[in-house]
Amino acid sequence: MSTTHPPARQSLVDAGLRVTAPRVAVLETLASAPHATADQIASEVRARLGTVSTQAIYDALRTFEENGLVRRIEPAGSPARYETRAGDNHHHLVCRKCGKVADVDCVVGHAPCLEPAHDAGYVLDEAEVVFWGVCPECQHAAAQQTSLT
Repeated sequence: MSTTHPPARQSLVDAGLRVTAPRVAVLETLASAPHATADQIASEVRARLGTVSTQAIYDALRTFEENGLVRRIEPAGSPARYETRAGDNHHHLVCRKCGKVADVDCVVGHAPCLEPAHDAGYVLDEAEVVFWGVCPECQHAAAQQTSLT
């Protein structure tokens, strides 16, 4: 699946949202740094624009999530992370050592990708799967450390 996105301004217009400098900066930050936390996004937006309140960042993220422009994920033990790849029901790989997050496409079937043995009467529309392991960089670092000892 393609992960290209329309320019931030166009995304806001297409969603019927007001185009503001902080909103554009938040979307542009997420396009270049998927899986960023709100604090990471705020830091980058402030580096671009100067003073922007933390509340403005959270308000933008909430509005974007409500309008399908971003997806919020919360891997166990990690702060919420945001990405512009929304609405495609992809899953994530998370490194147990450094916390790095990577996308992984849904491997089989149609959304919600997985079907439980019993749905308890729910109408299912999404399955969230998080794969845990150790990323290549941390594997390499561990191998280097082992070879030094």
